[in-house]
Amino acid sequence: MRSRLTLWYACVLAGVLVLYAAVTSSFLYFSLQRELDATLHAESQEVEEHLRERNESDRYAPAAGDERSLVEVWGSDGALLYRSRRLAPGDLGGSPTEPPEPSPTSRPLRDGTPVRVRTGRHQIGSERVVLRVALSEEEMRRQWHRLWLGILLGLPVAVAIAGLGGHWLAGRALAPLDRFARQAQRLTVDNLGERLIVENPEDELGQLARVFNLALARIEDSVAQLRRFTADASHELRTPLTAIRAVGEVALQDQRNPERYRETIGSMLEEADRLSRLVDGLLFLSRADAGQKLHRQDVALVDLVKSSVSLLEILAEERDQRIEVRGDPGIRAMADPLFLRHALINLTDNAIKYSPPGSVIGIDVRSSADSGAEVAITDQGPGIPADHLPRVFERFYRIDSGRSREEGGAGLGLSIALWAVERHGGRIQIQSAEGKGSTFRIVLPPANGNPPREV
Repeated sequence: MRSRLTLWYACVLAGVLVLYAAVTSSFLYFSLQRELDATLHAESQEVEEHLRERNESDRYAPAAGDERSLVEVWGSDGALLYRSRRLAPGDLGGSPTEPPEPSPTSRPLRDGTPVRVRTGRHQIGSERVVLRVALSEEEMRRQWHRLWLGILLGLPVAVAIAGLGGHWLAGRALAPLDRFARQAQRLTVDNLGERLIVENPEDELGQLARVFNLALARIEDSVAQLRRFTADASHELRTPLTAIRAVGEVALQDQRNPERYRETIGSMLEEADRLSRLVDGLLFLSRADAGQKLHRQDVALVDLVKSSVSLLEILAEERDQRIEVRGDPGIRAMADPLFLRHALINLTDNAIKYSPPGSVIGIDVRSSADSGAEVAITDQGPGIPADHLPRVFERFYRIDSGRSREEGGAGLGLSIALWAVERHGGRIQIQSAEGKGSTFRIVLPPANGNPPREV
């Protein structure tokens, strides 16, 4: 990049210098030409005055020693009246024509000398003559050639010096990038907390460093979350395995009657069932993180909610609870029935666990013009403290870990529900207060809306 920047800088500078030299040399050339034309005009007037002062037969010849210019005098009939000794016939043109030639003009003499010619018609006494006066352009062109020689010799040197300076400046400008690269090479999982040094947050490199630091912060959070997830998963898996082993070892220590063995095996089966549910939840989240696609279709939400609740009615009856589903059967949404049912079951099961016996769990299905379809699940449980609300959807997070484990939960249900709803392009909102129950509201896009793109 440093070499490319230097090359581009040198090429652009060379182009600018060439353009500047061309404009400057053109300006100088035309300025010298205007000065020569002014001198030529003065010479023409001076020759004309000399001609007016002569009355002899050779009056058309300028005064001796006064021929600084080249002169031709033609009569009105086209006869040559006078020509400077240095001129050959035809050097300044042939017999004058009507109208006169453009004046002044540049032309070469027969010996190759470039001259500037001015032609004019004058009244000398009683005669009308054509006067041609010429001056050499050699000195003008010599100055112009010296300028171009200086440009041609100085331009490569200037470009070379600018290239070296540009290479040095590019190195200084890109030094932060080199430092960023060295810091990035040192980053590992163990030192993700390091951040790039932002010298000037307002320039482009400072903005790049800030974006990189934000990316590092997100990566650090993801790694920390993965570590917590691994630790929590290991702990949750070890708990039922430890219980199964402990119960089995106690049962093998002495002889017991069949009833006690039956109780031991039942306890082991309960732990195995808890372990199975935990593994199923982990497998579901693993597939979710792998980007499992949904198969959406137009579904009636009330029917989907009723079919989901029917799987939990026995559990609610055991706790003397009642589940009421309310809503318009015509409300529809574009959803994957399997995954949305999973979310509804988890949220309803969570409401059953935390609602007291004899309570009513309400599920309301409604629609709104701005948010499409909504499913609100309301319980009469103890509510969620405000400081726990931001974290209830984290994996393995439990407000009361001891109570949740007794109820058989592993802290994955709400995480699974959130994933399923968000993959549908929706969101879950929570309204809760301690001692007043909680409401989990699933907000889905309308059935006629464009489904979100699968990732």
